[in-house]
Amino acid sequence: MPRTRGSAHNRTSGADWDRPVHVAEGGHFTVLLEEAVASLALREGGAYLDGTFGGGGHSRLILQHEPSVGALHVVDADPAAIARAEALAVEPVANGRLHIIHANFGDLADVAAEQTLPPFDGMLFDLGVSSFQLDEGDRGFSFRFDGPLDMRFDPTTGSSAADLVNALDAEDLAQIFWRYGDESRSRRIAAAIVTARQDGPITTTARLAGIVSDAVGGRQGRGTHPATKTFQALRIAVNRELEMLDRVLETSLDLLAPGGRLVVIAFHSLEDRIVKRFIERETATCICPPEQPFCTCDHQPRLKRLGKPVKPSDHELQINARSRSAIMRVAERLPDVTPDSQEEAE
Repeated sequence: MPRTRGSAHNRTSGADWDRPVHVAEGGHFTVLLEEAVASLALREGGAYLDGTFGGGGHSRLILQHEPSVGALHVVDADPAAIARAEALAVEPVANGRLHIIHANFGDLADVAAEQTLPPFDGMLFDLGVSSFQLDEGDRGFSFRFDGPLDMRFDPTTGSSAADLVNALDAEDLAQIFWRYGDESRSRRIAAAIVTARQDGPITTTARLAGIVSDAVGGRQGRGTHPATKTFQALRIAVNRELEMLDRVLETSLDLLAPGGRLVVIAFHSLEDRIVKRFIERETATCICPPEQPFCTCDHQPRLKRLGKPVKPSDHELQINARSRSAIMRVAERLPDVTPDSQEEAE
C-alpha cells in the first residue's frame, strides 16, 4: 500500500514519530513500486490482481504499462481506498480495464465463488497498514493522533480495538501483545489496561498510549514509542491479518494461471514468516516430517521461487523511512501435475 504523509490536525506530542522523511509528489510514496510491478512480468492482454489497492500506486503503474494489460482487478477492505479506486477507474488510463472489489483479500475465495474471476497472470499483495490510515486520526491506527480507538480496515464491520481493550481479560490481552507484537512486557501492559478501564472505558488512542507509556516507564531514551508494539498487535488482532494472509495465499494457488506470478510485500517478521514458509512448502517436492525415513506425502510443488527477497534501495530508504522494514518475495505458479502429464514426463 502506498505510504503517505497526511494532514497535521489533532496530532499528539508524538507527531514526529514514524513520519517519512520525504513523500513523493502527489502526497504518497508507493513502496517497491517499480520492483513489484516488474516482478509481475506483465503480459499484453493479461489479467492481474492488486489485492491491496491502498492509494493505487501499484495499480496505476500496471495500467500505464505498455503493451497494455487486459484487466486489473483491485481489492480493498477500506471504503476510503475503494473511493480512490473508483476515482482511478474513471481516468483515461483505466480505459474500462479496472474492476473494483470491496472485500478483505482473505475472502477472495468467497468472492470467486460469487462472481466470475479470470485466471490471473499475476497477483500482488502489499501487506499491512497504509499511511492513508496511519495519518487519519479518526481511524485510530496511530498514537500520533488523539482519535477514537478503532483500527478496523473496514470501519463498518467487526470489532474495534476499543472493543477488545475493554472486553478481554488480562490474559487474553497479554497473549495478543506477545503473539502479534512480540512485546516482552505484555503482562504488565495488559494488567495496566485492566486497572485503567475501571475508571471508565478506554476509547481513545491517546489514553491507551498513555497507559502503555506509564506501565513500561515512558519513552525516554528509546528509539521507538513504547506503545508501538501494543498498537501493532491490536491492529493485527482486530483485522485478523495473519489469518487473512494464510487464507489468501492458499486461494492464490487456485486463482493463478500457470506461469502467473505471486508478489508479496511484507512489513514485519510475522507476515514475512508466513509468506516464506508458504513458498517453501509449495516449492518443495516433499513435506514429510524431517525425522521420517522415507517420503509418503506424494506432494507436488505448485510454485517456483523466483530470485532472492527484495528490499528497498538506499535511495528509497532516504526518501521514505517507512519502507525500511519492507521485504518482497516472488514465486511463479507451476502447471498442475495430472496423471497423464506425469506419465508423459516418465
